Amino acid sequence: MTVSNLKAAVIAGLVHTILAATIDTSTTTAPPGTAVPTLTISTAVASPSASLGATLPSQAPIPPTQGWCIGQIFCAGSLLQTVNIAQIYSDPKTFVDKPTSKSSQQVLADFSSFNLSTVTEGQIVNFVDTDFLGEGLELETAVLTNFNPTPAFLNNVTDPLLKAFAQTVHDYWTQLVRNTNQSALCGEYPGGTCESSLIPLNHTFVIPGGRFREQYYWDSYWIIQGLLQSELYDTVNATLQNFMDEIEGFGFIPNGGRIYYLDRSQPPLFIHMVYDYVNVTGDTSILQRALPLAEVELAWWANNRTIEVKSPYTNQTYMMAHYAVNNTAPRPESYLTDYLTVYDPTLSTPLTDTQAADLYSELASGAETGWDYSSRFEAIPQLGNPGLRSLNVKNNIPTCLNSILYKARILLAELYGTSNATASSTHLQVAAGIRAGILDLLWDPAKLAFYDFNLTSNARNDIFTVATFYPVWNGIIPNEVLASQSNAFGYFAAVNLVMNKYNGSVPVTFVDWTGLQWDAPNSWPPHQYIIMQALRAIPSNLTTNGLPTPSSNQSTYDLIPAGQLDFTEAQLPGQPFLVPQANQNATATGPAADISRLNGTVVNGGNATAGEGWRDTLQREMANRYYTSALCSWHATGGSIPGLLPQLPANELNVTGSIGNTGNMYEKFSNLNVDSSGYGGEYTVQAGFGWTNGVLLWVASTYGEQLVAPQCPPIIVAAANTSTSAAVGLQASSGAVITSVVMAYMASAIFL
Repeated sequence: MTVSNLKAAVIAGLVHTILAATIDTSTTTAPPGTAVPTLTISTAVASPSASLGATLPSQAPIPPTQGWCIGQIFCAGSLLQTVNIAQIYSDPKTFVDKPTSKSSQQVLADFSSFNLSTVTEGQIVNFVDTDFLGEGLELETAVLTNFNPTPAFLNNVTDPLLKAFAQTVHDYWTQLVRNTNQSALCGEYPGGTCESSLIPLNHTFVIPGGRFREQYYWDSYWIIQGLLQSELYDTVNATLQNFMDEIEGFGFIPNGGRIYYLDRSQPPLFIHMVYDYVNVTGDTSILQRALPLAEVELAWWANNRTIEVKSPYTNQTYMMAHYAVNNTAPRPESYLTDYLTVYDPTLSTPLTDTQAADLYSELASGAETGWDYSSRFEAIPQLGNPGLRSLNVKNNIPTCLNSILYKARILLAELYGTSNATASSTHLQVAAGIRAGILDLLWDPAKLAFYDFNLTSNARNDIFTVATFYPVWNGIIPNEVLASQSNAFGYFAAVNLVMNKYNGSVPVTFVDWTGLQWDAPNSWPPHQYIIMQALRAIPSNLTTNGLPTPSSNQSTYDLIPAGQLDFTEAQLPGQPFLVPQANQNATATGPAADISRLNGTVVNGGNATAGEGWRDTLQREMANRYYTSALCSWHATGGSIPGLLPQLPANELNVTGSIGNTGNMYEKFSNLNVDSSGYGGEYTVQAGFGWTNGVLLWVASTYGEQLVAPQCPPIIVAAANTSTSAAVGLQASSGAVITSVVMAYMASAIFL
């Protein structure tokens, strides 16, 4: 399919599968990358909570037609709302990822035969079973060209177990690579033989995994970091070609590879990806196509997501970006979730039509941030729908977005070099304006942290999030940070607190009462990468001192700049003990709160070295914690390595729901545990997982010599006193290891 036909193909009803009759669940025995592995697909079976004879609940009015969304089946409308009201699948995304088995007109005609006031659960189940195929069947597995089973970065890892684990994760790329089934495209919409929500792509791509069965925008940045370490340069190039096809077809890069994402993008990391690819491979030929299309994408953000903001601090005016999606209906992939947020029967105050439309826009804007969802963007952080109803995404100037756009301009100017001095100069000038706005509006020099600027209050927010590390990652280091080692450390003092006070890696926020997945206790792989890269960006002359020591009878909280976290020490989330106080938290304040602190290091933080500066200490501890979280949770869910790491016994795997499983690479982890996933949010925790794998391979390559085999906590408390519970190759768990033993396994996904 030619580039010019990309948009036409989407309108044409996209992709149809010829695999409707049978689903091949066999597996390949070929070596990784040498043959196309057979895709194992588990198609969801309808399981409505009501009886098949039950009449569907009454519905709220159908929202307005969304002009950006193509078609009447997978876009907001009567059909999509009715199927969602029936709740025949636990995940609303399942339905919109199912291609039809009939033409659009026939599906709509079949649906129109229902009397919506009397239609039953059984009728909807039969309708979906008859008129739709299995979700994800529009894609096919692909071969990874030039797959090297032993890329050079593996030699950077000195520990045999950790090297073998990196090898295992490297091999997982063969399970996550996909192509569009180009031979099964539909005819012209609306007259085609079928309809699908998939945006067909011309080139190979790597998916995140789980429910995320298509290509995604910002996920791909960290996937690419891993692919570059794995020397899969052709796959990186193919990924970038897909994004360029989308820019040519739509004028921007959608959130993901489905038509229901065409109202929004995601954090704009395309230019970062191109730069990293060229920097590693030396392949400048891609720039002939990439540079003009990078201009198109930046113009889209400038024209659609950029506004004028006047600073209350200096009276200066800046052009700053924000997330703001034009949408007045539930997101198709989360239709029921959004619908119930607006029409929550447990809330006594109904929303007006205008309020409902505004909330749908905020929900879509929250998804565009990539942080869907977080107390960061709630006017009143609360548990569940009351908090989500206070979303104020569009009225926030986000630290992360503007930092990314600043660096995009800088990188684009560098990629132009002397070939286009005018364009290069223009981008540097725009970048300077963004930088000035970030330092004026978002930087708090007293607290030594960045905070989003709130247009509603005309002031910085108080909530501390890991977004504070985005500017330094992208090359914006405030003068106050550069002024002294003390200030430079103060900017990262919260990282030091997490390493000492908690068992896991750095959480998104310290807000743990919303139940949202971009809040505590969840810690995300991209953020660990960003913080480590920010640490690496600090000039070496500011990092020669060792880690500072808290005052007498104080914890590492004592080292946090005043007001930075907006929490007292006692208000911070607690760290659960192992036995015998399994249901208690560690001491909230004082030296005993630093329960993971060891001599010169922290639990699962690697080994201290003589003369190590504070920056290098924090990097070492973070790298080891991340590796520990990935390996211990993988092992706890059935992972094993012949000769190095036996699989856990059945009684322990039963606790984690992992009988028959071979290990999960989770999309997110917990700052409280190193042997489980994170949890919360609007879908069950996913495994696979693209960005988790990418960050792990980057960590292995960058910090391989500093990685130490972890201390994985026992799955069953009683196992703490038995030598047989610790697998060969892992250090035996000790009393210093803290964990909440069985937590967050309730929704573990299978590997793919």
